[in-house]
Amino acid sequence: MPDCTYYTTAIDYTNAAPHIGHAYEKVLTDVLARFEKLKGEPVYFLTGVDQHGQKVQQSAEKEGVPPQEFADRCTEKFLALWKTLGVDYDGWAATTHPVHKNVVQKILQKLHDEGQLYKQAHRGFYSVRQEQFLTDKERNESGEFGPEWGQVVELQEENWYFRLAQHREWLLHYIDTHDSFIVPTFRRAELRNAVEKISGDLCISRPKSRLSWGIELPFDTEYVTYVWFDALINYISFAGYLAEPGSGLPEFSKLWPARAQVIGKDILIPAHGIYWSIMLHALGFPDDQIPTLLVHGWWNIAGAKMSKSLGNTVDPVLLAERYGSGALRYYLMADISTGKDSDFSEERLRMRFNDELANNVGNLLNRTLNMSQRYRSGILRNPPLADAGLQTLSSQEAPAAVSAYTEAMTEYRIDASLHAVVQFARACNQLIEASAPWKLAKDPTETDRLDAVLYHLAESLRIIGILLAPVLPEASHSIFEQLQWPHPARLRDVVWGQLPEGHVLGIPTPVFPRLEAPATPQTE
Repeated sequence: MPDCTYYTTAIDYTNAAPHIGHAYEKVLTDVLARFEKLKGEPVYFLTGVDQHGQKVQQSAEKEGVPPQEFADRCTEKFLALWKTLGVDYDGWAATTHPVHKNVVQKILQKLHDEGQLYKQAHRGFYSVRQEQFLTDKERNESGEFGPEWGQVVELQEENWYFRLAQHREWLLHYIDTHDSFIVPTFRRAELRNAVEKISGDLCISRPKSRLSWGIELPFDTEYVTYVWFDALINYISFAGYLAEPGSGLPEFSKLWPARAQVIGKDILIPAHGIYWSIMLHALGFPDDQIPTLLVHGWWNIAGAKMSKSLGNTVDPVLLAERYGSGALRYYLMADISTGKDSDFSEERLRMRFNDELANNVGNLLNRTLNMSQRYRSGILRNPPLADAGLQTLSSQEAPAAVSAYTEAMTEYRIDASLHAVVQFARACNQLIEASAPWKLAKDPTETDRLDAVLYHLAESLRIIGILLAPVLPEASHSIFEQLQWPHPARLRDVVWGQLPEGHVLGIPTPVFPRLEAPATPQTE
């Protein structure tokens, strides 16, 4: 087993600007990686960019610049967005990097030497958008290739092919016997149906006469590698597979297999579910070394997929500027169930933030610290007082929230984990209303009960701050600062009673200021 939890995302194609789907995928993986750190486990998070392919070459030609310059310029947009959103990756994959090229060529040579690749002439219809040859099964009911394929041209050329079909039965058996291969499990049937239809092999080359922007085949220099075959290898090339000494890459055996490769549902079939799993099998990876594919859904607008042609895309850069990166991270994690689709709504972003964070967690923090300063000069006492409401909070509400949170995070259900935290904060606010500390402060006989209420609220906030850390690291840190809790967020510290007798709380500062609707037109 690997020594380190390895998460990796689909790398982003540099022929397009970052959109809300890119932001969701990277924040989701960042949250999963931060949860491992919260548990005290070593973790390695890889993301990056796919810079090769015909579309990049064509876009560069239109702008009159070399493909590398065009790809690097697009890459900067992704890098800037990940910095804005606090995406804390450990490894960066760029498929034009010499390390990657070297591994791709080694893999190609190995497959060629073992008879997994062969050269053959082919005449057929080619999708420029998807950079692949099409078959009759891609035609619609009218017998035509639909708009999803973009420009389709008829080509006749000789290319190199990977023997995909001979691994069909292995993949079907693997799907049937490995429940954890695809998450969520309802995607398995869709993949299995696609595998059953495999009849031909995969073209893995493009002649340089048509496409020069790619990795050269080591055994036939007149060809470059098909972009999908090249790009998929990043998951292992940047994890140290076949790395040269002194490459600076991780030790492969300590990372592989990946705990999860986080991808969108649109690239499960055929790229990851079929091509990638069969590529690994053909390279000799045993079944227990095939990684889990965590397949997320789409953000739609009114039930329709976002697209530039429809003019309904959402720019994550503008949203982060308008509401802050924390608000955007929270909304992307709270308003969608991992694996399913959800409708994006800027109004819901504001509503959820204001209701669940500003009016709930933020209000709890502000009231607790203000009352502690006003009634006890910020000094906590934890008297042994048997009170039904307080005992429920410490012995039932807090452990139940932690348990639900941990289970949901482990199952990749980030929305459910946040729901557990929010409900715990609501219970704390209800305690304030039920105990009325402002009344207790006026009654000398209720001194111990007032101290107990304030302690229970502060201790609850400490736990809430820990649980929020993977999704809202900056807000979590701010909560700790105001509680004057000097430790990093650690899941082992969610045990009740860590704030010591006599602990001094800080002065409240708004952590979640309410969001207001912008004066400018919204994105929805």
